Amino acid sequence: MPTRHAFKKAQRDLLSAHERNGSLCAPFVDVFPVAGASVSVLAGTAGQSTMCASDSVAARLDELQFDLGEGPCWDALSSRLPVLSPDFAETGHRTWPLFTDALFDDALGAGVRAVYAFPLVVGSLDIGAIDLYSSSTTPLKKDEVTDATHLASLAAWQVLRRILADRPAEDLEEQSLNNRREVHQATGMVLAQLGISAADAALLLRAHAFSSGRPVAEVANDVIERRLDFTIEGTG
Repeated sequence: MPTRHAFKKAQRDLLSAHERNGSLCAPFVDVFPVAGASVSVLAGTAGQSTMCASDSVAARLDELQFDLGEGPCWDALSSRLPVLSPDFAETGHRTWPLFTDALFDDALGAGVRAVYAFPLVVGSLDIGAIDLYSSSTTPLKKDEVTDATHLASLAAWQVLRRILADRPAEDLEEQSLNNRREVHQATGMVLAQLGISAADAALLLRAHAFSSGRPVAEVANDVIERRLDFTIEGTG
């Protein structure tokens, strides 16, 4: 189980990762008994991409899953639950035959004995997954899975910030007064739904708009008319 000091440091590092341009992978490798980590974006108009990888093996794990369309990261995102494969050589062939065969055919796969994936979700918005791999078949303890799930929820917000960092916010001056009011109202509704700050609620509206390829004003109207509820399907 991670020490509380190490876990709290990982929390702090993830909470400030965007502002400080810090690693999203290092906190997981520093805290848990794993050899490497990768953070991938799997959904929305951002496309499939690796946001960070701690080493070449972690990067290859992502690349193979992107190419083959199967693997723990896809299962974690679709189920919105941790996917744990502590004895990957034993269970991988049954669960992800194409991915497992390709990995073991690759020289980089020799040191992979366990694979764990945690979904990146915020409210009803699916973003991607964090993959962890280990050279040992010792499974993660229950408390470690709980801690990794919590850190993944923090990382999800940082991934959103990085996706949107190079995409300027919609110019509200160019919107109608009614649209500006609706965006403000919808921000308040999302804030109430998830118990988050106004800044995070506004970020989530922008992220959903970007993911769906729609204007923020349209998404805001969906929230107001209750066609969109960010609490649906849980908060991950």
